[in-house]
Amino acid sequence: MAGKSRGERHIGLLNGFAAYGMWGLVPLFWPLLKPAGALEILAHRMAWSLVFVAVALVFVRRWAWAGELLRQPRRLALVAVAAAVITVNWGVYIWSVNSGHVVEASLGYFINPLVTIAMGVLLLKERLRPVQWAAVGIGFAAVVVLTVGYGRPPWISLTLAFSFATYGLVKKKVNLGGVESLAAETAIQFLPAVAYLVWLSAQGQATFATEGTGHMALLAATGVVTALPLVCFGAAAIRVPLSTLGLLQYLAPVFQFLLGILYFHEAMPVERWAGFSLVWLALTLLTADAWRAARRARVAAAIARAPRTAEKPASAAVDV
Repeated sequence: MAGKSRGERHIGLLNGFAAYGMWGLVPLFWPLLKPAGALEILAHRMAWSLVFVAVALVFVRRWAWAGELLRQPRRLALVAVAAAVITVNWGVYIWSVNSGHVVEASLGYFINPLVTIAMGVLLLKERLRPVQWAAVGIGFAAVVVLTVGYGRPPWISLTLAFSFATYGLVKKKVNLGGVESLAAETAIQFLPAVAYLVWLSAQGQATFATEGTGHMALLAATGVVTALPLVCFGAAAIRVPLSTLGLLQYLAPVFQFLLGILYFHEAMPVERWAGFSLVWLALTLLTADAWRAARRARVAAAIARAPRTAEKPASAAVDV
């Protein structure tokens, strides 16, 4: 990132704000698709996302990756796993927003970094620093407090957090670009999605052709709503440091949380405020620790790059 100009970094930041801003404001979009149910919206999202990214890939002429992927069954299987996991994530999120659980959904993306760290320890045998252990412990305590507050485990939050953390883990293994990865995943989702929509139409329960042109356009726009933030995120990722992106990622759940409280007027009793406060404390510790680690790494890299001054031998005489 050191070689990036100020203008490039500025463009990267704008794209980062745009990506996480759109993800944060997306709860405003899903209610517009009613009376379509969550499964119908999900099926349209999967189908139209493929259409949108296919057009984008035709425009930029990036298809070489597809042939390579088809010749690698293991990577293709991982893409199928990613497609299945993100289907669960999308479906639960759409249902939660349209069922009045925006705040609980936002919690899922607040605790996602903590779940990702826990999965790194359990599955990848990663070693945590003391502050990271403290953050994970506080996050677990927050879940306990929220379970008391909700009168049940916050299953929406946990499902969203674990599904998205698993999705991120699988995508690391697949190692495809954002748009290419979405194209591969939605290609796997496409046929089941279309089959469900055809079945729904045959049952007379589909809303696509019965609620007017505006409703049809909104359902088709689910592809844009899905892919456009990802394109902006890709533009940001190559222009700004990962530490900056790590801070920007909290914009989305913050916006979602504020929408849940201020726009959707969801209840926030004391127990939930206590649970959220613990989550925010854990994230503050985690972010501060990550920032310090990144700073130490930059200092160490700068020292390693600095030219070493040749030392003269102590016994060397100076000829006059």
